[in-house]
Amino acid sequence: MSGFRVPPYAITGGRTQSEVALSIESMLETTEAGKTAKLSHESAKIVELCVNPISVAEISAHMKIPLQVAKILAGDLVASKHLSSGDTATPAGAKDQRPDIQLLNKVLDGLQSL
Repeated sequence: MSGFRVPPYAITGGRTQSEVALSIESMLETTEAGKTAKLSHESAKIVELCVNPISVAEISAHMKIPLQVAKILAGDLVASKHLSSGDTATPAGAKDQRPDIQLLNKVLDGLQSL
């Protein structure tokens, strides 16, 4: 299931959320700071994937890691300014709003086509 040989909690340092809460459809892109940063293996791979805008769900699929792990790692990279995100990123603990069902269906269609 996982693209790594370590359990998901080890990749996130045991954390269940990041400073920046991302939704599965959040579009992320590498910043100038991210292009030159020296990062851990997982973070470096995410920054590499985000050279062109990509969703959190796609990061999870490409890296073969659980969605929650991708959300935490990507959220950390947004917080550290290595990635920039679209309007769907919210501070952790902010009131969640349910995404539009049509948007979820489009994300699901995109994931199934991978």
